[in-house]
Amino acid sequence: MDRRRYSGRGMRPGLLALISVLAAVIGAAVALALGSALDWVGPSRTQTVFSQAPGFTLTDEQEPPPRSVARPLEGAGFEPARIYDARAEGVVTIFAYFPETAASGDGGQGSGFVATEDGYVLTAAHVITTAGPAVDPGDVRPAREVFVGFRDGDRVPARIVGWDVFDDVAVLKVDPARHALSPVPLGDSSQVLVGEPVAAIGSPFGAENSLATGIVSATGRTIPTLTSRYSIVDAIQIDAPINRGNSGGPLFDARGRVIGINAQIRSTSGLSEGVGFAVPINSARRSMEDLIARGKVSYAYIGVTTNDLWPALSRELDLEVERGAFLVDVVADGPAAKAGLRGASRTLTFQGQEVRVGGDVVIAVNGQRIDDGSELVRIVTNELRAGTEALFTVLRDGRRVDVPLRPEERPSAPTG
Repeated sequence: MDRRRYSGRGMRPGLLALISVLAAVIGAAVALALGSALDWVGPSRTQTVFSQAPGFTLTDEQEPPPRSVARPLEGAGFEPARIYDARAEGVVTIFAYFPETAASGDGGQGSGFVATEDGYVLTAAHVITTAGPAVDPGDVRPAREVFVGFRDGDRVPARIVGWDVFDDVAVLKVDPARHALSPVPLGDSSQVLVGEPVAAIGSPFGAENSLATGIVSATGRTIPTLTSRYSIVDAIQIDAPINRGNSGGPLFDARGRVIGINAQIRSTSGLSEGVGFAVPINSARRSMEDLIARGKVSYAYIGVTTNDLWPALSRELDLEVERGAFLVDVVADGPAAKAGLRGASRTLTFQGQEVRVGGDVVIAVNGQRIDDGSELVRIVTNELRAGTEALFTVLRDGRRVDVPLRPEERPSAPTG
């Protein structure tokens, strides 16, 4: 075979290059002329889409890593329609009828969700009981009848398993033979991050199976309950619009897992103003398990009230730690008093407010650092158990002192 036939035989290299250059120039001129004629190019169409600042380059080390553990249920982003499609069957409406409303047929209404395949349903305690801040837990009365309404419009009777007034959680039981159940998966509220998207499904104002979306505005909130004189710790603050009737319904993360039970709003109008709160699902799960197993939920109690210690106050008092929980009052004959913990001895006006100081500063419990009063409440509520000794590390008169303390069962109302 004569290979020269396939290598441009008879064409000089210099001439070939010249023809290529001329062709490129002519093509560019034609394209420019055509673009100008059609108004594709020219000064009036110039637009800067992206301009990088001189000398600035985003390196791999500077690229902010994704922080949320709640990866979407499907797809590459937060898709509320997919969450609704996958989870709405497991969200229910709660109808509660009390003896005083039996004649009129009126009753309470809220939301809930199926938590287990054998028919346990989670909702809020204030939906199915008379619990409230002014009502002693011993005087709380349950609804006379409770019904669970499903997405298809069917309703079945439910049995009240129990309620936890301290966390505003209640557990119902329905018979799986009466209606097909679609349990929703429970997530981990300790992994929730500020800014991650959330979806709430419930029955605001009786509008069943309504979807609302938003973001997590804050975590670790300590808020008063609607059902006792104690506070809920680790509450999740959201901006998703929740209203009367949403109580007891699920708050989902991007993967469609329940991270909280919608509990209450903070409002001056009585309607949603973008500040809602959910009971963390980790606390609700613990309440559910205790209620199913024992019919009650136990909480530890130490009998103190606190103020926060912050760096500026620490410098003012010349303390060796910057953060902690100042003990203000120690309840007489309470667990803390029996252990020898000391309350405040004087009042200081600092940064425009009166602060009780001079008592012990709790800086650790069982080796876990305490940064403020809310952290102390969180540890006592979630991790300590009545009758089980715990080690409190306090700052007293400039010295660190370890104090063994045995918590007791939480009384129905705070004392002291």
